[in-house]
Amino acid sequence: MGPSAVRYAGLDRRLKRLGCEIRDCGNVEIAERDTLPAAGGLAYMPAVVAACEGVYRAGARAIEAGDVPLFLGGDHSIALGTVTAASSSGERTGVVWIDAHGDFNTPETSPSGNLHGMPLAALTGRGADEMVNLIRVGRKVADEDVVLIGIRDLDPAERDTLRDSGVHVYTMREIDRRGIGEVAEEAVAKLSHLPRVHVSLDMDSLDPREAPGVGTPVAGGFSYREAHLLMETIADSVTVGSIDVVEINPILDERNRTSELAIELVLSGLGKSTF
Repeated sequence: MGPSAVRYAGLDRRLKRLGCEIRDCGNVEIAERDTLPAAGGLAYMPAVVAACEGVYRAGARAIEAGDVPLFLGGDHSIALGTVTAASSSGERTGVVWIDAHGDFNTPETSPSGNLHGMPLAALTGRGADEMVNLIRVGRKVADEDVVLIGIRDLDPAERDTLRDSGVHVYTMREIDRRGIGEVAEEAVAKLSHLPRVHVSLDMDSLDPREAPGVGTPVAGGFSYREAHLLMETIADSVTVGSIDVVEINPILDERNRTSELAIELVLSGLGKSTF
């Protein structure tokens, strides 16, 4: 229901006002929840892989046509398809992963087995073969080409894996200490040499008071202005080739606030500014 809520909040109208030409490619076919195994977790693997293959095909077609694909979710597992599409040209692709969580678990490290906690690990070559080898065998992005921003909730083994990796991690503690402006500029500078950057925006990166309609809220996230400044800095500093915005659950929302905020942040990421 997340994509429908974002459309209802006026995504097309707002993008057109920014000067964008819009082509809505519709929804990727996703298995109905009631048709999936009750066990959840790893039992969802075939359905998640099939969905991400569909996401990849839609994204790769858009990129080949010279468009900037905007993917709407849904949980963060779709990034397995979005980033694979973003990196389909073979050029090095940077990833700005904005999230309360690391999404760097594997089936061996995850306490819950939730696949939406594993996509970034898989994209860097870690985890289940079905995820790591989606469409193309092996990693889709290099550790050093990934920046994680807004992190404040990691599982113990996930934390260890991230510490041992080459991924650049900026926690909310560091943002509190240094300020979002300094952190955002430093983070995107690490990717500014790359030909294209994919932005993966998980709405639970914001404080739940700002974005209540998410499935896994964590207190202490970005304020409204911090989130906008981050997206504005990204737009000013790197070539944004694709965006996904994920984890919107309208059942948990208040008057569609989270979808409306998601649109505003996407606009900032595409270059909208006050002056």
